[in-house]
Amino acid sequence: MSFFLLTFFLIYGGFHCYAFWKAHAALRFGPVAGSMLATFMLIMVLAPAAVRFLEWAGQEGAAKVLAFAGYMWMGALFFFVVAGVLVDCCRLLAAGLGAASGTAGLFSSLAFFVPLGAALIFSAYGFFEAMLIRAETVTLASSKISATAGRLRIVQISDVHLGLMVRKERLARILATVRALAPDILVCTGDLVDGQLDDIQDLAAMFAEIRPRYGKYAVTGNHEFYAGLDQALRFMRTAGFTVLRNEWQAVAPGLVLAGVDDRAVDHFESRQAGGEAELLATLPAGLYTVLLKHRPKVENASLGRFDLQLSGHTHQGQMFPFSLLTRLFFPLHAGGYPLAGGSYLYVSRGSGTWGPPIRFLAPPEVTLIELIPAAGQ
Repeated sequence: MSFFLLTFFLIYGGFHCYAFWKAHAALRFGPVAGSMLATFMLIMVLAPAAVRFLEWAGQEGAAKVLAFAGYMWMGALFFFVVAGVLVDCCRLLAAGLGAASGTAGLFSSLAFFVPLGAALIFSAYGFFEAMLIRAETVTLASSKISATAGRLRIVQISDVHLGLMVRKERLARILATVRALAPDILVCTGDLVDGQLDDIQDLAAMFAEIRPRYGKYAVTGNHEFYAGLDQALRFMRTAGFTVLRNEWQAVAPGLVLAGVDDRAVDHFESRQAGGEAELLATLPAGLYTVLLKHRPKVENASLGRFDLQLSGHTHQGQMFPFSLLTRLFFPLHAGGYPLAGGSYLYVSRGSGTWGPPIRFLAPPEVTLIELIPAAGQ
């Protein structure tokens, strides 16, 4: 965690230095304006840590205000830096071709105002896109689904990140989509909550109103551990979820759900006996097995032992082109992937947001997985 924080502040601080340099080159402001801008940027660099401190101190109102300002700024700064680097590359190309002679002042202005405009436009659009919950449908046929059981509708939510930024309004949008999909089973593949959980218990009642005929099931994500596992589990269970922690349960005719803890558990408590493959080996044969696992990593030893793995975690990068980086760490990034041994993986883009309340070319989703009997049964 210390290494992560050091890396984050170095990179984020570097983004601010780049933006300050671009602004000064274009606007040529004096020391007073420069000091004011530098002070503001320092506050923004420290804002994520200050938000957590304010939460811990019980100052939720101040934490909300700072979180919204700080994370919107973070998203806008990301777009500014990306656009700025692209403009700088064009400037270098133009200089190499001899096309920039005598236009240094113009290029300095363009190198600031073009990225600034892009940051404002993309941030505004991304804030809007983050509220547009899309319903995605995946239909899978299997001989393990009996004709008498018929069509089973599993609705998946993931990476909601309930906390300071994702509250009642956004949760209501997500749950309205869930209701419209009429689930037989509702599953959450981790990161339902985020940050301090002292003032979100009222949101559990909103989940409690969703009553699929075969129940609601969830697994832990990394943020359940960051938020405080005991509190997170209490919230999930109050919301009506059965939390599967390296265990399985028969939930419908011919259908088994198995769930494993996120690997973040290793940093917070001793790993429970056995692993994923050992858990799957204990399942009854001949039943359709759905594995709930937060991160879209597939263990070779598990292939063929489950029929469908449902995961999240990646957010599909949340903001393009950040998705190009997250894809390096998680090649199975978003959507459906046939696997060896007849298994199948579906990776949700996530239903909420983490950090900036912005999504850009990675809209949030609620997923309907329809399991149907194979043709000819």
